[in-house]
Amino acid sequence: MCSTTATIPELPVSVNAEALFDLPRPAADCRIVVAMSGGVDSSVVAALAAKSGAEVIGITLQLYDYGAATGRKGACCAGDDIRDARMVADRLGMAHYVFDHESAFREDVVETFADEYLAGRTPIPCIRCNMGPKFTDLLRMARELGADCLATGHYVRRIMGESGAQLHRALDPARDQSYFLYGTTQEQLDYLRFPLGGMPKSEVRTIAEGFGLAVAAKPDSQDICFVPDGDYASIVKKMRPEGGRAGQIVHAESGELLGEHPGIIHYTVGQRRGLDVGGQPEPLYVVALNADKAEVRVGPKRLLAVGAALVVETNRIGSLPDQPLSAKVRSLAKPVPITLEGKLGDGGNVSIRFATPEFGVSPGQAAVIYADERVVGGGWIDSTTSAV
Repeated sequence: MCSTTATIPELPVSVNAEALFDLPRPAADCRIVVAMSGGVDSSVVAALAAKSGAEVIGITLQLYDYGAATGRKGACCAGDDIRDARMVADRLGMAHYVFDHESAFREDVVETFADEYLAGRTPIPCIRCNMGPKFTDLLRMARELGADCLATGHYVRRIMGESGAQLHRALDPARDQSYFLYGTTQEQLDYLRFPLGGMPKSEVRTIAEGFGLAVAAKPDSQDICFVPDGDYASIVKKMRPEGGRAGQIVHAESGELLGEHPGIIHYTVGQRRGLDVGGQPEPLYVVALNADKAEVRVGPKRLLAVGAALVVETNRIGSLPDQPLSAKVRSLAKPVPITLEGKLGDGGNVSIRFATPEFGVSPGQAAVIYADERVVGGGWIDSTTSAV
């Protein structure tokens, strides 16, 4: 096992690198494993870890076909990104290993992604990736390497509370990634470190420049790493040809046949564009999808109003506080006030009731529950109850 031997430049900003990792003993006696995707965020985490004085090991999981991803911009964990991660590790004088997880990623994430769209749901593969390869497998590897912690480039904060580590939203709301990490277990959170959660992205890029990292100006990765050009439907049809089954577009209130569509995989609840049903007195939105009938049901925006949602396979992080709760039902939405019915956690089901009707709540998305800035858990939206 090699240790950090390169001369690490001075930090360009006032940051205590060692304090960012909350190590159990002096950094010189510690080993940190860093999950390296090849992007600027994880590269800066590796640089900060090296600067702390700890021994640092970088691990990159190759999650999908290397050749297909080479030359793509905004990819993650494949192609040029693996090369970039290795280049950063060489610059910092740290060990770096690449593990082939393509088969597991395809089975756990990509196959599920296709099946969810086929069922008329709107999946979030990034959450399943965090629940599977990125945390479960990486944590196991880090422990096997004798590391004191596993550090990632996620923009969230790990804050110690009375009962242990808590997961909080990032200080910069524009970069917050807590929505994607609700499935983190308490055991995982005790071992994980998120040193970027208190920084804006501009500061992270400044640090990367100060360390002389070639990825300092590299564009951020796209939301779905394995979907080229955002054309998720082509990925689904390639894996599940039946996803191209044509069907009818029907008005949800009148039952009137308004047109035909090339497959429900092209539509999500709340969608307005691409319906091609003109001549209506008011704008129409997708309000429901019937996979069995290959039917897209559309209606006016008021039909999207949801009063409650059933959330399944829930996880809880820490205790449930006796204070008002809020929930995010889409990654880019703001948390809205809710009441919770049922026992959150241990894979159980709960119902969340919105204080005011919420729009664009889609089965297959996640509902993440917060107590102020702290993530207390969440689960998958299974069904909704109309507020109309």
